[in-house]
Amino acid sequence: MVVAGDEPFPAVYKCDASRRGDHTVVSGLDGTLLRSRSAFPYYALVALDTGGVPRLALLLLLAPLAAALYYAVSEAAGVQVLVFAATAGARVANIESAARAVLPRFYAADVHPDAWRVFAACSRRWVVTATPRVMVEPFLRDHLGADAIVGTELATWRGRATGLVDVRRGVLVGERKVEALREMIGEGNVPNVGLGDRRSDYAFMRLCKEAYLVPGTPVDAVGADKLPKPVVFHDGRLVQRPTPVAALIAVAWFPVGFLLSVIRVAAGSLVPMPWQYHVYRALGVRITVRGAPPPRPVLASGRTGALYACSHRTLVDPVFLSVALRRPVSVVTYSLSRLSEILSPIRTVRLTRDRATDAAAIKRLLAGGDVAVCPEGTTCREPFLLRFSALFAELTDDIVPVATECRTSMFHGNTARGWKAMDPFFFFMNPSPQYTVTFLDKLPAEHTCGGGGKSSHEVANHVQRLIASALSYECTGFTRKDKYRALAGNDGVVAAPNKGT
Repeated sequence: MVVAGDEPFPAVYKCDASRRGDHTVVSGLDGTLLRSRSAFPYYALVALDTGGVPRLALLLLLAPLAAALYYAVSEAAGVQVLVFAATAGARVANIESAARAVLPRFYAADVHPDAWRVFAACSRRWVVTATPRVMVEPFLRDHLGADAIVGTELATWRGRATGLVDVRRGVLVGERKVEALREMIGEGNVPNVGLGDRRSDYAFMRLCKEAYLVPGTPVDAVGADKLPKPVVFHDGRLVQRPTPVAALIAVAWFPVGFLLSVIRVAAGSLVPMPWQYHVYRALGVRITVRGAPPPRPVLASGRTGALYACSHRTLVDPVFLSVALRRPVSVVTYSLSRLSEILSPIRTVRLTRDRATDAAAIKRLLAGGDVAVCPEGTTCREPFLLRFSALFAELTDDIVPVATECRTSMFHGNTARGWKAMDPFFFFMNPSPQYTVTFLDKLPAEHTCGGGGKSSHEVANHVQRLIASALSYECTGFTRKDKYRALAGNDGVVAAPNKGT
């Protein structure tokens, strides 16, 4: 930490960011582009994603040693301990996956406003950091528009990280940053602006024509709408930023939370639906029902059940819809684990992605009662609605839009890359999860395909807008494929199980 009054460079807020369209900026990361000087939360996210709770516990055990080495020996020694605890033995592909799918959301919430003002004003943006390059590159390139990133390189063996760093370059601190920067810019080239926050940054800052320090005074992070690319999709299980205290609480709570989740899941599977609202409340699950739940359908000749078009936040959306209605509702889904099918308290029917086959299956279900569908086709954690598939609008005019919303304090109840069978358990592992089910008015005949002559796409878009308005969310044109390509590198298609086995 730089002592006040001893800084050889002016503070970053004194930097004039105008007329820098042809300038090159070189910036540090932790404490500079990011408000937080500690990289521990990001190592914790990688540790949990690549090695689960045991690796996160190991990181917590070694964190005091890392801090002691950082301040008593060298910055590089402290970083090396964190690198070892978070990555030793992990597949490099899994680290890259965590960097692409998990870290950007937390990085984006920590961008320093003054540093970003200068960084964004320059046309060529470079970053030098002690954090492993593989952890920071996806966020810096995709969300901050960085052109070049130089970071610590991990040592690997047969596709796995050894927990050590590349011996040629070592941990990038002090003079190591200068060497790496000179390799990148070449002889005779000088960056226009350097941004840093600590004494070990002074060496590379002196290479720049201008240099500014980012003070450690508390400031609000840059708003998500101010970044070049907002984070719409993200993965990982942790809701809160895993500071050492938050990570310790999560590890300590995990066995208790898992036992509690088993009890809650068992209650949902065994207790009759009319009683589940009160049972869940007794077990700490808060359920809020808004609007007027439609009555049970009367299936006379030629009449069918209602189709509930729901926003999709977690796998248990249709379960809480049924709880709110006090009766089970059948649900159609594109992919569901065998364990989730067994434990589900409501009937689940897999869709095949063949339009004619799926339409016939939903019509058969409607002939027997109410049906819930999630037209987005997958979940989204942020306040956005993905594009609605129009198939449901073609099958019936009895459409009831339903806005579902969940709040959790510790664990996310959905994943794109993890074991989906654990989704309900992670949701119910939260100390007091909350679900809000809002029933909107049934679509009037003039807004349906049969009664109003609307196209199925017009109906689907109208339902999307109604739900988005009720939730204060933003409608998007993103699809299930967009989400899975961004987070998992595939189209999110799960093969149907072989019924012959």
